[in-house]
Amino acid sequence: MPKVLIIYYSRTGNTEAMAKAVEEGVRSEGLDVQCKAVNDVSVKELLEYEGIVIGSPTYYGTMAGEIKLLLDKSVKYHGKLAGKVGGAFSSSGVLGGGNETTVLDILKALLVHGMIIQGNPMGPHYGPVAIGNPDAGNRNECFNLGKSVAQLINRLT
Repeated sequence: MPKVLIIYYSRTGNTEAMAKAVEEGVRSEGLDVQCKAVNDVSVKELLEYEGIVIGSPTYYGTMAGEIKLLLDKSVKYHGKLAGKVGGAFSSSGVLGGGNETTVLDILKALLVHGMIIQGNPMGPHYGPVAIGNPDAGNRNECFNLGKSVAQLINRLT
């Protein structure tokens, strides 16, 4: 059965709450899923999953250093993540705080690895974002991200 890894960094719990909603979306499609804080993920683990979704708070318009460090270490496996499905989400403290740039920075790293990214024509185009504590709408967008990643994996495998 295909597996999905959801990786997040969260100091306040907001990004973690989003990660849990993504996890529910993946589960709704019957896939195995692991949801882990970035400090509990070894870079080698990335090879074990068909899908990888990464969430980060927005710091200075980009991802948290802990997420960037994992992505920097993933260079060791350059080319070995090709064909896996990816996605991203972010939280920030204020509107216009750089959420979309954070999501895009994560997606760019996944694309350099050769991963497959599916946009959303009807909702948050690049990936879900939240300002502060994610509300019901934000959690629903995260659920839908998990669901669409799982559906794409099912179609590809």
